[in-house]
Amino acid sequence: MTLRVNPAPSTVSVAHNLEYRGIEISVVVPTFNESENAPLLIGRIAEALQGVQWEVIVVDDDSPDGTADVVREIAQKNPRVRVIQRIGRRGLSGACIEGMLSSSSPYVAVIDADLQHDETLLPKMLHALKTEQLDVVVGSRYIAGGGIGEWDASRARISRVATDLARILVKGDLKDPMSGFFMLRSDVLQDIVRNLSGQGFKILLDLFASSERPLRFKELPYKFRTRQFGESKLDHLVIWEYLTLIMDKLIGKWVPIRFVMFALIGGIGVILHLIALRIALSAGIEFEPAQIIATLLAIFSNFTLNNFLTYRDRRLRGVRFIWGLVSFTLVCGAGAVANVGIASALFTRHHQWLLAGLSGAFIGAVWNYAVSSIVTWPNRRRPIPARKATARS
Repeated sequence: MTLRVNPAPSTVSVAHNLEYRGIEISVVVPTFNESENAPLLIGRIAEALQGVQWEVIVVDDDSPDGTADVVREIAQKNPRVRVIQRIGRRGLSGACIEGMLSSSSPYVAVIDADLQHDETLLPKMLHALKTEQLDVVVGSRYIAGGGIGEWDASRARISRVATDLARILVKGDLKDPMSGFFMLRSDVLQDIVRNLSGQGFKILLDLFASSERPLRFKELPYKFRTRQFGESKLDHLVIWEYLTLIMDKLIGKWVPIRFVMFALIGGIGVILHLIALRIALSAGIEFEPAQIIATLLAIFSNFTLNNFLTYRDRRLRGVRFIWGLVSFTLVCGAGAVANVGIASALFTRHHQWLLAGLSGAFIGAVWNYAVSSIVTWPNRRRPIPARKATARS
């Protein structure tokens, strides 16, 4: 009888590892309603990265057009493709961060799904990172050889103004800080990720503004293409999101940017309250019911604006909108009690109405912001734990 001896597991593992080549570059593609463009882009990336061990990570914000399902069908035939479908949360920057963190490759790239970026630039980006002392390589529209394509004068002007504003935050002469097409080393991302705001749609600017040291970068030119399928995601709220990112990087270390936005909307609510009160009194309504009407209108406007702007990434819809309005009203009612109680106590002690009034208003605002963040717009995502310091070779 002949005994057959199977090789030790360690021997098989070593032999397998000698033949296996790990993924070298992960290309992250954030999507929302890109079911027509995503398959085309994946095919183009595959063609551009021939001879490279690559993967495509599509991060889809639960697109109504079934983008995630389309990508899953591709992944069934191509193991280099995978999809992350996010439920209950939105945002291009957040999608990019989740996609990059899901990668185990040494290099990660971000490219839009709308085919407006030039995927043929990816091999040049990878070569630059591997052969030069760089942290990031940026696809740039604003250096020699690049271009903005068929943008109209208005969009081009807005882009230039936004680029000039971005230079307030960026350390170094980066010509296109608004670019959404770039590649970086994964270890650089790990150093920065806990400082990222994750807000808005300009993740590259967030990366540069959040790094504790100036990033070493290189820009490569490309010409911005025209979208073929689907609709642009740019709307008037993009400007708001961009400004909040700028403010967050300028003052976010001292004051939460959401609180600033919450307070600004509260100020708008005060103005609406006074206008509504004046109109009601002019219509012959007694003061007490007029005050109630004005208060309810201010609360409704504050809730709606905060739901639309301050907590856009946690926006409540449908039945949740109604329950959110109820909880917000109750929170503001308790905040009003705290406001009056503290103001009255300070006035009784110091007899300074301005100090008492401002103190009460501030305490009420902090209460409304803190409690509504937990009750009305809870954050369902777990915070990223602090990274332990590790020695580097």
